[in-house]
Amino acid sequence: MTGEKKTSLSRRSFALGAGGAIALLGLGGTLKLVGSEPVCRPPGGQDEDAFIGACLRCEKCREICPNHALIPTRIEQGLLNARTPTFDFKKGWCDYCAEAYEGIPQCVAVCPTEALRLPADATPETVILGKAFIVEEWCLGWQLRGCRRCLDECPYEAIELDAYDRPVVIAEKCNGCGKCELVCISMMGGSLYRGATDRAITIKPAETVEQLLKEQTGGGAA
Repeated sequence: MTGEKKTSLSRRSFALGAGGAIALLGLGGTLKLVGSEPVCRPPGGQDEDAFIGACLRCEKCREICPNHALIPTRIEQGLLNARTPTFDFKKGWCDYCAEAYEGIPQCVAVCPTEALRLPADATPETVILGKAFIVEEWCLGWQLRGCRRCLDECPYEAIELDAYDRPVVIAEKCNGCGKCELVCISMMGGSLYRGATDRAITIKPAETVEQLLKEQTGGGAA
């Protein structure tokens, strides 16, 4: 009886979640008029349209994440995004479950609808969660104060020093794992710079970083 009850509840939860997702999708055309902010997704959620269509907002991926890096997206980031998984790289980073689970991301393994789904040949290097972006005026390394934690901790060697010993991101090597943001010491103690609102290096969706780089180099829209 207990097993039957659990199965019934599970099916009911699945149906309710699916109904909610379908309802949101039905509003998709209208909601996109108000905008839906790009966010970084867990492994397997890189096809945004397919992901939004299948995600139940069940939070199983968040609950199982061994690094506690996943959080629900806020409604301020768009109604279609609401309660879907994204990252908080100030709490943890995505190591693709390589050490503890033989490279099988547990968020993908537990997803009940395959909203998180990886191709058979996927690797941590080819699954792009986002890209690292450095706000130069907030960065201790860019102020030549000796910090190079992001470089030392990056598992993909996606950060190097330029001719002036300042950290720079090698975009083609960065998969957005979040280790650099996790270890960044800006916003801590004496490393706070006037006007800083976040850590000096953060992970953002690739398209967002492209636009920020254009603006940083003076190539953005006037």
